[in-house]
Amino acid sequence: MKVTRGMLHPELRLKGTVIRKVFNFKTEKNFQTTAKLVRKVMQGKTSAVIDCQERMMIKNDGQKLRLCLYQSHSPKKNATGVLWFHGGGYATGVPEMDLAYYEKMIATSNCVIVAPDYTLSTEAPYPAALEDGYAALLWLKEHADELGIRSDQLFVGGDSAGGGLTIATVLYARDQGEVNVAFQLPMYPMIDDRMTTASMVENDAPIWNERSNRVAWAMYLGELTGSQEVPVYAAPSRETNYHGLPPAYTFIGTVEPFYDETMIYIKQLQEAGIEAQVDVYEGCFHGFDIIGRKAAVSQRALDNMMRAFKEATDAYFAKQRD
Repeated sequence: MKVTRGMLHPELRLKGTVIRKVFNFKTEKNFQTTAKLVRKVMQGKTSAVIDCQERMMIKNDGQKLRLCLYQSHSPKKNATGVLWFHGGGYATGVPEMDLAYYEKMIATSNCVIVAPDYTLSTEAPYPAALEDGYAALLWLKEHADELGIRSDQLFVGGDSAGGGLTIATVLYARDQGEVNVAFQLPMYPMIDDRMTTASMVENDAPIWNERSNRVAWAMYLGELTGSQEVPVYAAPSRETNYHGLPPAYTFIGTVEPFYDETMIYIKQLQEAGIEAQVDVYEGCFHGFDIIGRKAAVSQRALDNMMRAFKEATDAYFAKQRD
């Protein structure tokens, strides 16, 4: 899908046009350079409005995994535990990138957020990130009492590649049977390595497009690239059984490459009897809610996301009371 300037949302058109000219991931080296820069600039960043801490967990292989813990300055008991994965094409990023999400979620509902600094594909390909994500989910459950959260009220969410890890993690958790996930928030997720949908083919939208997506998938899959045997935990769109997954909410822009795979995922959940909702924003490109945060359409998208998050939390607690 070729994306013309006129197809972009009016509130995002100027920014999108400029970004498309100067910001484009074309090679593995671009990702490597960006990963180093983002870590240097963002790691350790804190917020004045929420409490930010770091924890270290020891993985099964003896290596350490950095966890970023976010909660209210005045925490309350029986909070929702949220495992959150940052985006970045599986190749770049740190948890601190999504501070704006954490602030809004904590202001919206009584929750504690744990964001793992999962292994990027610039360091190791799949399954490293998934293993880190699932380990962090188990850690969240095991430390529920300490964190003041309910072990039966665990949400998983993330944006872009983080949305992909969200779905991969809930699939893996369902199949392992060790922890139940109550709700998922896979925001405009990166989940299909085959790249054959109409919204993906020849997509040249701002921020993320077919070319950047192809490079990122090759880095993430490594030797599995191009294989017909790519695991569903690497590319969740390859899954055929969606029964037993938690309810879901997401939103998506119509001109971004992940539009079709997101809509297909939500439809598959619904066909499996899972409550799933998607809000669609005309003319919005990948990550528009972050890149164009001040735009009215971005504010509307974020408000609707937070409304869905709060409704999911409130509905689950009401069900438990009943």
